Amino acid sequence: MFTTLTPPITVPPVPQDLKQAIRDLKREQNAVILAHYYQAAEIQDIADYLGDSLGLSQRAAETDADVILFAGVHFMAETAKILNPDKTVLLPDLAAGCSLAESCPPDAFGEFKRRHPEHLVISYINCSAEIKALSDIICTSSNAVKIVRQIPPEQPIIFAPDRNLGRYVMAQTGRDLLLWEGSCIVHETFSERKLIELKTQYPQAKIIAHPECEAPLLRHADFIGSTTALLHYSRRDGAETFIVATEPGIIHQMAKFSPAKQFIPLPGQGNCACNECPYMRLNTLEKLYWALKNQSPQIVLPPDILQAALPPIQRMLALS
Repeated sequence: MFTTLTPPITVPPVPQDLKQAIRDLKREQNAVILAHYYQAAEIQDIADYLGDSLGLSQRAAETDADVILFAGVHFMAETAKILNPDKTVLLPDLAAGCSLAESCPPDAFGEFKRRHPEHLVISYINCSAEIKALSDIICTSSNAVKIVRQIPPEQPIIFAPDRNLGRYVMAQTGRDLLLWEGSCIVHETFSERKLIELKTQYPQAKIIAHPECEAPLLRHADFIGSTTALLHYSRRDGAETFIVATEPGIIHQMAKFSPAKQFIPLPGQGNCACNECPYMRLNTLEKLYWALKNQSPQIVLPPDILQAALPPIQRMLALS
């Protein structure tokens, strides 16, 4: 009996100064790095533009770069590709998906939409390109309330895919929205019990929360807003301590802008690190380097999806 030995796989070494190597590749390729606030701190620090979904969509629409390296999750890179179909859009790890986007399968949502033909479809940007193509207007947590308020009151609306954001928009606008029952695993994991315990421990702390959190948690919040809105509030408010009910990646920027203040991430239930998005954390500096070096993985979308998904995003940008 003979044994076949498989030769070891050799992985090319990364440069010792990884950040400088990324900067060099970026300059050579006329590339831009867009990063979400939920990325790891070292990725945030090397990004050309840092923001939430709305801000990054606006940057993607404006860029004159030839290559867009998106340090975020799949739906964000898809949005950049929809806005820039002729540019190269890279995502460091194609497995960086989104639980909220995955909770809204296109076939099931298409059937849901067909059952309500009189409804206008407003979809949260945290959805797949296929769902965007089935929508009339895209929104983000920054502008969802503003966009819904611009729709005539007699017009029925489907709001997808996040039920928690949809309920928040309903409470703010008084509109009766037909909700798709999707949710984000991170924002649904936050523990109300632990929030109350932290507030007891830090009675002077302000509670700031993202509207994707569940309603029982939002009722304790001193301020509710998008990721960028939470960052701005923490800068301008006079409180010295904040309990932060969103993905804790944003705390890196909060601490940079307000180093004298204390920021406490709200834990999830149990003793896990469930308040961190597992998809966002798949990206690393090494993956950013290899994505630029190899011009891969690239985001590729069918022409019909690119064409159908663009107008809803353009309407969002116009209404914002």
